[in-house]
Amino acid sequence: MRARDVMTSPVIAVQPWSSAKEAAELLSTHGFTALPVVDDDERLIGIVTEADLIRDQIPADPRYTHLHKHAATAARTVGDLMTSPVTAMSTGTDVADLCQTLVDDRIRAVPIVDGSTVVGIVTRGDIVRVLARNDSEIAKDVKHRLEIYGGDGRWKIDVHDGSVHIVDQFDDDSDRHVAQLLALAVPGVVAADTAYAGEEQTR
Repeated sequence: MRARDVMTSPVIAVQPWSSAKEAAELLSTHGFTALPVVDDDERLIGIVTEADLIRDQIPADPRYTHLHKHAATAARTVGDLMTSPVTAMSTGTDVADLCQTLVDDRIRAVPIVDGSTVVGIVTRGDIVRVLARNDSEIAKDVKHRLEIYGGDGRWKIDVHDGSVHIVDQFDDDSDRHVAQLLALAVPGVVAADTAYAGEEQTR
């Protein structure tokens, strides 16, 4: 499974001179947690997150100012708030590697680029939605890919909690290996194994 399979695209981006309020409105309206920041040529130059936008933006209640050490600053531009340089990945990045980056770097979103142009974004929420895919939807996608590769009626597919078991009517180890790889590329699949129907019947 690759980043292109799970990314949100087209992506909504802002520019460094966009106001903090405009960025906040976009995040609120679309339910995003982060926005890529691009220049005039749509090249990625940073990212602005919810945390960036709320930092020092809410003034202290004047009735209790003695309880607050930090005063809010005036609204700023995205360029003042954004994180740069930003971690980005290509459309062909393995989702397993992308997930590891989200966890290890403690970030909520990774822009996806083609060269230096932003073409999508992957968030933790996107990954969770993939993991939550219905087994019947996964089975349908796996079946479609296998039928394109090996023909209709050849494969029996069972899916349980994202784990796929494929039974091949033909005794061909090479084809079953390809079938396993095709299944693992389907969004929502967490594991896949194969078996020959003749062996299944003798168990």
